[in-house]
Amino acid sequence: MMAAREQRKNNMNDRGLWFARFAQWVSHVTGRPITFFIAVATILIWGITGPLFGFSDTWQLVINTATTIITFLMVFVIQNTQNRDTAAMQIKLDELIRVTQKARNVLLDLEELDDKTLETLRLDYEGLARKAKSRTKAPARIKAVPQKPAGAKARKS
Repeated sequence: MMAAREQRKNNMNDRGLWFARFAQWVSHVTGRPITFFIAVATILIWGITGPLFGFSDTWQLVINTATTIITFLMVFVIQNTQNRDTAAMQIKLDELIRVTQKARNVLLDLEELDDKTLETLRLDYEGLARKAKSRTKAPARIKAVPQKPAGAKARKS
């Protein structure tokens, strides 16, 4: 019984894997400059053919339908890609918090907290930032940070 349940779980994971791979591939392809230029060329060709088709309702319906379908499908692809990227980033941040000696491990699962608790923590960190700024003579803007002297050696960690 337990083996059958585990097999179903693995099959469900495999079924979702194809979509993750597909979404990643689509994201990669659509994020390239050539894809943008193809989209612009398609719109230009569609616009140029307007007089040929007498700017008919069918001519307009073609671009409206195509863009609606593409937009609708891309919402799901983008959301999947965004979810995976966010999860990966969260894991990386959790690992950095975990290995940092002075970090508060309570911060490891912030994404699971309610909005009120998150706002309380944000305000705490704003206060810490204000205190740190008041105790330092560091410039407020990065442009005001002096450059290292030419012969200065890098500090070893």
